[in-house]
Amino acid sequence: MAMRPLEKLPTIRAKLGSVIVIAVAVTLLISYLLIGFALRNSPRDTEAIRLLSVARVFVEDPDADVPRGTMVVLRSPLGVERVRGVDLGIDAPELDDHVPRWGLLSGRVSWAAVPDDAGGWVIAMRNSPAKGSVGRISATLGFLQSMWWQFLLAGAVAGAIALVMARFIARGMTQPLRDMAAAARRMETGDYSTRVNARSMDEVGQLAHAFNRMSAELETIELARRELVANVSHELKTPIAAIRAHLENLLDGVEQPDPATLEVMLAQSERLGRLVEQLLDLSKLQSGEVPLHRERVPLAPLVAQVISEIEVRGSDHGTIARALDEDLPPVDADPERVHQVLYNLVDNAVRATPGDGTITIEAHRVNGDVHVSVADTGIGIDPQDLPRVFERFYRVDPSRSRHDGGTGIGLAIARSVVEAHGGQIQATSEPGQGSVFSFDLPVATEPAGGTE
Repeated sequence: MAMRPLEKLPTIRAKLGSVIVIAVAVTLLISYLLIGFALRNSPRDTEAIRLLSVARVFVEDPDADVPRGTMVVLRSPLGVERVRGVDLGIDAPELDDHVPRWGLLSGRVSWAAVPDDAGGWVIAMRNSPAKGSVGRISATLGFLQSMWWQFLLAGAVAGAIALVMARFIARGMTQPLRDMAAAARRMETGDYSTRVNARSMDEVGQLAHAFNRMSAELETIELARRELVANVSHELKTPIAAIRAHLENLLDGVEQPDPATLEVMLAQSERLGRLVEQLLDLSKLQSGEVPLHRERVPLAPLVAQVISEIEVRGSDHGTIARALDEDLPPVDADPERVHQVLYNLVDNAVRATPGDGTITIEAHRVNGDVHVSVADTGIGIDPQDLPRVFERFYRVDPSRSRHDGGTGIGLAIARSVVEAHGGQIQATSEPGQGSVFSFDLPVATEPAGGTE
């Protein structure tokens, strides 16, 4: 596809300036034609004055040279005429009073008459543009030809002013674009902190605001990526270092390959495998690669299964209570994923609750959703930590979580699962009084043929 003329220009400023100058030039040309058409009769008045001057010359000197294209009639008091110059093929006008006169004959011949001292007349005549469209065009062009240098000067001044204004306006319009180009080049090197200053509300200003939002989002993502890499490195380093230390001790003979030592190494390897598995699981959930096998899921059996699995671990934890509505409808969800969410929430509540505390699982219907909450009477979460509890590897109490074997990914997985079901998960807490984690799941529609 061939390039348009303006597309060859390297900058928007040059394009805008060219467009404005071309627009001014076209405007001036049209204005000149309109002015010339409106003032097309002005050359006739000028020609009449010129013919009066010619006639006065011949009053003083009848033998003077006749200007080109002019016919001069010398009329005596007795009416005898002598014609000089070109023959225009038309009779001179009849005059009575002895005062200078001028006019137009047959719409095409301009004339001017001046009386002489002997009582005669000197009449100067010259062709004038004809009537009709051709005459108007000819008169218009004649006027423009007579005033061309004034029009040229006015056009040059107007073009210069338009060019200066175009450069001034274009500078303000294109400055955000140049800033965005410079910021984009800095982004290539990993610097996402640059913002574009744009005060206008036009398309360029909207683009600048969108660019700033994109830069802020990329900066947040980059910080999260760096934090994720650091956290993953740390989490992987801990079990690997523990396993390596035991292996070195076994090789040096410091430790014996007894069941206790092997059990510690197995626990660290399981922790390492669990971390890798959860990372892969979270990555797939956030990218949408894991399909949800949704079905009608009763929550009561699922909650009972989660409580049984927690209690089987035999760890010291508080009392786990259930408070589910008797007429609680089934939800439209993937049972394995919902089990994963409930297990993570209850497991975190158990870790944060002392032995004499209570963990309560509640569920009730709210319009078209089932609202599920897990409340504990544990240590609670500080307000500054609450907004980040669903981030990957974020721990409210890092030392306690690592001691208990937590990876810091469970809540991030829970959020991804709930959002994949179209719900929301949130957390509320009072330090020293406990926390409440709650989420919503859609109610399953009734199957064809009636209820279960």
